[in-house]
Amino acid sequence: MLMFELDKQAKKPLYEQLYEAIKKGIVDNSIAVGNKLPSKRKLADFLMISQTTVELAYGQLLAEGYIISKPRIGFFIEDITTLPYIDKGSTIAPTETNAPHYTIDFSSSRIDTASFPFSTWRRYAKDALDEQQQHLLLAGSAQGEYTLREEIAHYLYQSRGVHCRPEQIVIGSGTEQLIPMILQILGETNVYALENPGYQMTHHIIQQYRQRSIPISIDEDGLLIHELEKTDANVAYVTPSHQFPTGAILSAPRRSQLLHWASQRPNRYIIEDDYDSEFRYVGKPIPSLQSMDHQQKVIYLSTFSKSLMPSLRIAYFVLPEKLMARYHALFTYYTCTVPRFEQHILSQFMRDGHFSKHLNRMRKIYRKKLEKITTVLSKYKHVHISGEQAGMHIIMTVDHPYNAEKLSQIAKEEHIRITPLSNYLHEPKHSKENQFLLGFGGIDETAITKNIETLLAVWHIPTIK
Repeated sequence: MLMFELDKQAKKPLYEQLYEAIKKGIVDNSIAVGNKLPSKRKLADFLMISQTTVELAYGQLLAEGYIISKPRIGFFIEDITTLPYIDKGSTIAPTETNAPHYTIDFSSSRIDTASFPFSTWRRYAKDALDEQQQHLLLAGSAQGEYTLREEIAHYLYQSRGVHCRPEQIVIGSGTEQLIPMILQILGETNVYALENPGYQMTHHIIQQYRQRSIPISIDEDGLLIHELEKTDANVAYVTPSHQFPTGAILSAPRRSQLLHWASQRPNRYIIEDDYDSEFRYVGKPIPSLQSMDHQQKVIYLSTFSKSLMPSLRIAYFVLPEKLMARYHALFTYYTCTVPRFEQHILSQFMRDGHFSKHLNRMRKIYRKKLEKITTVLSKYKHVHISGEQAGMHIIMTVDHPYNAEKLSQIAKEEHIRITPLSNYLHEPKHSKENQFLLGFGGIDETAITKNIETLLAVWHIPTIK
């Protein structure tokens, strides 16, 4: 049996530790060519880890050619002299030694990984890695797998009221890859209106493409349309269902005003980023802007990062019919940046209803976490919250002599990560209030009370007596 030391407390994932340990043994010949590796079940039991961990490690070794798989027999060590040059002096990539280590992380980007349906996903992954799926080894459609686009179109209609055909959907590896495509489709002479505060990545991408952007203020009802109308912007990038980062929801009157603004000129468009609309806890779901659009003015953008996992790297946009010719002229010869196997797994997962089940389950889990957070914070003086209607973070306002940047630094020194809202302002880089994004997605429900109490104790926030 393979004897490896795996550190379950380390930041590096267990599967990566196991992969590197086996790879090192193969490279230095301590594991002989032709030897059979233990079955996934036996190795998992021996090392007291999950079979999924072993499966991921074996899968990476298989993909890189260090082992081979013999159907119904097992995995065997490959002769690495047949591989490209192997650096025997270093098998482990250097790590970032300057990266801060946080014992408590209130980041808004984290999700509840413990509740992911590993067994179900693993079953579909096994089905995909089958000889009957040989077609997935070939390059697919530039827009992504048609079966996945069908499932997305069906899901969007049922959950968000989005009207589209699979032919209007383009799949890519994250919004940071899709937003540049949208910029190119819209052309080179546009002025972009961005929510302020808002999603910083969009601002940076627009700068990189040498296009101009204008910050538009946000209040409790979302984007200030009257402020937008005073600018020469012709494209508005908005997060109407759950504004990032404030959590505001664009009110019905402003939705109508924004659509009316777009309809006034032929070159005006709205980019609707619906990044976490699945998680709404108060009232009925807010309809998408696209569902209200009758002039083909809304480009709908979303991702599976929040609803499933950030590492899946699958996002998509829905183009109005009249922009499809422009898309094909620019990107017909591109290759979809998402591997076909991952697309196939996701499409089958959605087809059989598991995606909807997962969302319903996660909505309940996140709601319970949110309720616990609001209960704990209600016991403290000088603390107020907002934006709790949806999503996996809230805005926490703290009355304190120190400003938000100072408080964030104090928390960091105690290995607590919490981000000031001012970090998301395009301009100016200051805020009158001490406001923070308090993410709860990645925090275990049993640790919420202790984590918040620790943070507020660091800041010397008193409780209500």
